Amino acid sequence: MIKNIQKFNNKINYNDFIGSKTLLYGETDTKKTYFTSKFVKFLLEDLNFEPKLITILDFAPPLYFLNNIKIGGKLEDYYKNCNLCNAINLRSEIIPPRLKATNKTELYENLCHNYKLTRKAVQEFEKRPTKVLIVNDISIYLHLGDADYFLEIIDKAETFFGNSYYGFKIKKEFTKLLNKKEIKKVDLLIKNIKNSFFTG
Repeated sequence: MIKNIQKFNNKINYNDFIGSKTLLYGETDTKKTYFTSKFVKFLLEDLNFEPKLITILDFAPPLYFLNNIKIGGKLEDYYKNCNLCNAINLRSEIIPPRLKATNKTELYENLCHNYKLTRKAVQEFEKRPTKVLIVNDISIYLHLGDADYFLEIIDKAETFFGNSYYGFKIKKEFTKLLNKKEIKKVDLLIKNIKNSFFTG
């Protein structure tokens, strides 16, 4: 786990993130997607940024409630004008890998399904990068994807703003190894992205 944590709060000036790389990480239902959508809104409405210069990779599964806790959710759920941006279509729906699995085999099948979708989207951005890259729910890609490669991808954008799950609430007995690998990969991102903020 990361030491010397920077905590994110809504008073932070989004203008400080222009031209830099920013990562929000934390438990589910800590407003990571909400704050990310607010950054897109800031770009479009405050800076009048050209929407097609903003690429959005939305890897989150549809919004889901588990014991009154919000899990997943798309950027458009919080800011409809995200659809004006250059959103790379995943061609199929992301599966909440742990929630929709009842054993290790189903878990792995879900991870493979999600990785095929997210890898193709990441590769599309690599071929045609834009000035701004926004990524919702990075950990979905990192479950099977390479964290070092992802760092190379975000360096292709002048401004990067993304978020990732980093916690322990979403778990089952057979997901312990996945949880450990997920934390390790997100730790690597946190250590290499200067503006990394814990959301709770």
